[in-house]
Amino acid sequence: MTDERAAVSARDLTKRFGTRTAVDSVSFAVPHGEILGLLGPNGAGKTTTLRMLAGIVAPTSGTALVDGVDSAREPERAHATLGFLTESPGFYERLSAERNLAYFAGFYDGVDPLAAAKAALADMGLADRARDRVSAFSKGMKQRLALARVLLHSPRVLFLDEPTAGLDPEAARDLRRLIASLRDEGRTILLSTHHLAEAEELCGRIAVIRTRLVALDAPAALRERQSERRLRIRLAAAPEVLLDSLRALPFVRRVERDGDALAFVLAEPDHDRSRLVARLVELGGEVLEVRDDERSLEDAYLSLIEESVE
Repeated sequence: MTDERAAVSARDLTKRFGTRTAVDSVSFAVPHGEILGLLGPNGAGKTTTLRMLAGIVAPTSGTALVDGVDSAREPERAHATLGFLTESPGFYERLSAERNLAYFAGFYDGVDPLAAAKAALADMGLADRARDRVSAFSKGMKQRLALARVLLHSPRVLFLDEPTAGLDPEAARDLRRLIASLRDEGRTILLSTHHLAEAEELCGRIAVIRTRLVALDAPAALRERQSERRLRIRLAAAPEVLLDSLRALPFVRRVERDGDALAFVLAEPDHDRSRLVARLVELGGEVLEVRDDERSLEDAYLSLIEESVE
């Protein structure tokens, strides 16, 4: 995909603040209709990357394109296409939700402020609270209101910076459903988050950033690439002498206790699984359960971050 055809494109994006490099030569392209997750520790450059893409912060070097528009050179054109949900959106607490949105909608050309406010509130399930002061809203409702504000001018591209941070599980689930519905409408979304389960649920691909781009792939591919495949076998009993015999098998790379079971790393998992179970029975082991361990995106993420430090 060329940068011009992508919904969002970063090309060697770099940002330095004095002697500190916050983002170092980050490049990626996001096709229309995809949710790309941005993962990384605090201070890794995720928010700075989003701000450069949005034309809020000028890059030290590199290019940021939104729907083919250079957001550093033409920020107003870029802003007409994108909506940016910041980590701490601000509202006029003493005004109603509807008046808040109508005020912000007035900044966009060709938008009927009141009609846009009503439509956005309805889309976010807040129509019945339109006349209530924002000060009476829960944090979850304020986040939905913030998302409504982002949608006032019907942007095709959304940047969401930690949208579920600080929400209770029910409110976070509701907001994830709203984000998924926006994707299903064909919008392109960049989602910065610390929640790995959230990224795995919503994102087609994940970009792991630690100043540089550490990895970029689908969640399943990241798990496959970074996590060892393990076979978990639960036995009625697992004396140490049995473990010594199992460790001596040529196709067993590693075996360790994992709670009430044994976790094996095999040379050729698909081929050696049945051989291992047969050998266990021969050695007198009573097998209660055999299953493949699910590979964890968290393990893959932590491994990538550790490698980036090294």
